Amino acid sequence: MEDLLKTGIIANTHGLRGEVKVFPTTDDPKRFLDLDEVILDTGKEKLTLEIENVRFFKNMVILKFKGIDNIDDVARYRKMPLYVTREQAVPLAENEYFIADLIGLSAVSDEGESLGTVSDVIQSAANDIYVIKQQGVSDLLVPAIKDCIKHIDLETETMIIHLLPGLREANQKSNASQK
Repeated sequence: MEDLLKTGIIANTHGLRGEVKVFPTTDDPKRFLDLDEVILDTGKEKLTLEIENVRFFKNMVILKFKGIDNIDDVARYRKMPLYVTREQAVPLAENEYFIADLIGLSAVSDEGESLGTVSDVIQSAANDIYVIKQQGVSDLLVPAIKDCIKHIDLETETMIIHLLPGLREANQKSNASQK
């Protein structure tokens, strides 16, 4: 289980005074208003940055960090992810999960067939879609709906999936048409 949860990615600088535009990877961008700090992953180290100011522009969050006061100090952080600790995370409702916790789960059909491993979660307007990878087989895309996702057990790292009639065939047709 990941200790850090991605909450955004620095897209670009904003103005000359050290602000950054952040593309939020959280369901609720307003959650930045409740944060005092975030963790920046530079690839070499993780830096804790104290948030001085938060505002919003279109689909972006504009952040100002304490001690970073000009564009040159913040430009090097473009395209780098921002994280929060689990303690800072928004509490989840029943049957809600952090994407980081779903990645890597073993996907098994409700008939006992091993389907592969959850490799990604595609977020769409209607519902999330779980990408199931299995060696030598095209990815299986499964909608995150009650009819398909029967049980998720983070302790045993398994997801029980009911394959609706035609779902596997629809995936195969979709994969064939993309080739």
